[in-house]
Amino acid sequence: MTASTSADALPAPPPGATGEDTRDARPSLASRLAARASGGGLQVFLILVALFWLMPTMGLLISSLRDPTDIATSGWWEVFTAPSQLTADNYSELFDNDVIVGSLWTTVLITVPSTLAVVVIGSLAGYAFAWLDFPGRDWWFLLVVGLLVVPVQVALIPVAKLFGALGIFGTTAGVIVFHTAFGLPFAIFLLRNFFGEIPKELLEAARLDGAGEVRLFTRVVLPLGGPAIASLGIFQFLWVWNDMLVALIFADDGSPPITVALQQQVRQFGNNIDVLAPGAFVSMVIPLAVFFAFQRQFVTGVMAGAVK
Repeated sequence: MTASTSADALPAPPPGATGEDTRDARPSLASRLAARASGGGLQVFLILVALFWLMPTMGLLISSLRDPTDIATSGWWEVFTAPSQLTADNYSELFDNDVIVGSLWTTVLITVPSTLAVVVIGSLAGYAFAWLDFPGRDWWFLLVVGLLVVPVQVALIPVAKLFGALGIFGTTAGVIVFHTAFGLPFAIFLLRNFFGEIPKELLEAARLDGAGEVRLFTRVVLPLGGPAIASLGIFQFLWVWNDMLVALIFADDGSPPITVALQQQVRQFGNNIDVLAPGAFVSMVIPLAVFFAFQRQFVTGVMAGAVK
């Protein structure tokens, strides 16, 4: 009787459960391999990949700190056995070069206004498309989305003719206008989608408190949209700073941006690595500094909407 009672007390297996189902519940070979790979081995592999990816940048930095004769006779890795080769003379000569210094200032004068204009206009337009009702709003937004697929090369000749008629061809203002116009479609698309995720109840509560559209935009929408705006600013800054195609066509030949100035150095002098290496490294470090300064906001903006 005791054995019978104990057997009755045991929980009944679920319908259709067999011993084979129990065996099938064990982790598969793929899942076990994935679990083992997620440990220290994977981290070591990723570190090696990162070091391999950074090797060209490291080589450029070391080359910019070596004498031109050393660069011509040996590879940059030789500096690890002869650290006395490192010198800052190349950077001293670089910042004494009026062409390079002027091109850096020209790049700043192009990049900063282009980025600010895209951020300001894109924020206003994104808010309007997200929360304001006006005739043809959805059709206008579809037109903006359609402009995303228009390549820059298609507009070079028509815009050059237009700028020539307006008298801004070959000027810094023309480059700023071009970058602003081609940066706005992506800016409006990004910010409209981000602003549209703001809870409607929050905006209605602000309106009930007497906030107008301007105050609502500046006090509610902009603070909440900070990550997306920071991401947009980084994208626009990097695109304009590293651009050479638009600068070659529309910039002033007397004060070109840094990308065009370095290209001219290669064309004119050929082997002047003592100017090219530090100049290329400086032109790369500045956008990297901007990226790392806004890295947290950038990651937040990119991941926005990924988790509900």
